[in-house]
Formats: sequence, structure tokens, C-alpha cells
Amino acid sequence: MKKIILSTVAFAMLFSCQNEDTNSVVSQSESPTLRSCATQEVLEAQLKADPTLAFRMNQIEAFTQKAILSKRIANGKIVIPVVVNVLYRTSAENISDSQIQSQIKVLNDDYTAANNDFRLIPAEFSNVAANVDITFELAKINRKSTTKTSWGTRDAMKSTKKGGLDPTSPATNLNLWVCTIGGGILGYAQFPGGSASTDGVVIDSKYFGISGTANYPYNLGRTATHEVGHWMNLRHIWGDSSCGNDLVADTPVAKTYNFGDPTYPYVSLCLPAHNEMTMNYMDYTDDRAMYMFTVGQKARMSALFVSGGIRARFAQ
Repeated sequence: MKKIILSTVAFAMLFSCQNEDTNSVVSQSESPTLRSCATQEVLEAQLKADPTLAFRMNQIEAFTQKAILSKRIANGKIVIPVVVNVLYRTSAENISDSQIQSQIKVLNDDYTAANNDFRLIPAEFSNVAANVDITFELAKINRKSTTKTSWGTRDAMKSTKKGGLDPTSPATNLNLWVCTIGGGILGYAQFPGGSASTDGVVIDSKYFGISGTANYPYNLGRTATHEVGHWMNLRHIWGDSSCGNDLVADTPVAKTYNFGDPTYPYVSLCLPAHNEMTMNYMDYTDDRAMYMFTVGQKARMSALFVSGGIRARFAQ
């Protein structure tokens, strides 16, 4: 069992992703062969800009652990209205309605264990494989033409004043921004507790949905599944440090992120010897290689939607 212990300083260091662009920190090639996101650098920048953020996130964490221990459940069905904000310079970036609909379907399948590859879960992990039982519905599509070739990771796409689009009612909608991020970044999310003005998820248009511009090996819509997991307070499976803690008891300890399509069993270098859950959505594997959440991850996400939770208004 993992120990669920969190201090303000430790909380700020829990996430590790990669970043780019003139508005970012770490650069990569424009055509990634390895999954990358910008969640860590975005979080660090927000923590520096807002000294109260770490306190709010610790409050959310304390509430989460209490809700999990007491087995509290949300009052009503959790349905997430989704507003998709498309920012485009080229016709390819102006992704079609059908490509957007394909992403909503992937989210619904993955969060209700209706994905076809759910059957591939090894017997070892089948007893903790979860139907998260959260659904998504497309509420609105906003489109805006832009001259920007890339947006970076400093949330400019979330601001009308900066050429992007302001979020639509973020207290009751999940806002997705679809644009060219740049530098090979697939996407990034804001964790619960951040500013409402930047709340939501950003996905590069080349890795959104399962048709149109979606590029292999990230062409099955799992970038959004992964990033929405962050938006619902999930950490990376390796706890963002060597043999780290993702604050979920039923995910095996992982040495670090895993790329590509690992062959099961994938024996961990963390002791005692065990197999890593490389097929978890919160790893860095290819889209075709990730296909499960756990019961513990479900409990963690669900805690946001109980009475008093930061996303309780989404429960119907």
C-alpha cells in the first residue's frame, strides 16, 4: 500500500511533464515520437504567480482523502458538458465537427469502460479495473481564426485579449482548447484549485480525436483522456519521481514514465519486484497501449464531485 502523505512543498513537486516554445521552458522536436505534456511547468508557473494556490490545492487534497476514506459518493449522475474552443490558422487546424465528436465518444468510452481494448487488461489487474462512470456531452463548439503559428504553454489560447478564447462558464463546463501548441507538446491540463479564467485542458489539434488530423501513435483520442484525468486530480502513474507516489493505493509503484507499447509483464525496477501497470491512462505510452483506470483512481476523481467538492456543480 502506498502512503498518502502530502505537504505543501511536496504537492508542488508531484507533477513532471515536458515543455517547449518561446513561451515555455524545455524544447522538443515538432513531431514527437514520445508522449509529452506541459502540466508540470504550467503548475510551477502558476504556483510562483499565485502564492495561495498551493494552500488551495492542499485543501482539495485533504478533502479528497477524507471523502475517499468515508466512501462518499456524488449526489446524482456526473455528466460533464464540454465546450470545445478551436483556434486555427490553417484549414487543417480548423478540425471538423466529426473529429470533435469522435473525441467526445472516446472520452465517454474510456470513462465508462466501454472502450474495446478494456478486454486486454491482464488478469493481474482486472480486479481493480474501473468503470469511472462519468460521461461527457458536447455543449458548444467555438471557432476563431488566428495568425499564430503556435501558442506555447502560458495559457494565451485561453484569453480573448491575447488572441485566444476565454473559457465558457468553467464552473459548469469542461473547456477544451484545440490548437497548435508547438514543440511536440501533445497537451496539458490545469489541476483543480487553479484560476477559473484558465480552467480546462489544451490539446494539440494533431492529437485530438480519432479522425482528420489525428496523428499516429496518438490518434486514438487518449491524449484527452490522459489530460482530463489531470483535470480531475489524477497524477501520473509514476508519481512524477523515481518510484514515486501517485496518491492512489491500487496502482503499482512505477520506476518512471513508460513510452511506446510495452509488452506485459513489464517488471518494475522498484522493489519489491512487481509488474507495472503500463496500460493505465496516466502513463506516457502510445494511445494503443493505454486502456484502463483503477478503482482507486475512480475514487480520487469522484471525490471532486461530492457535496462540498470543488467540481460538485457538475453532478446532476
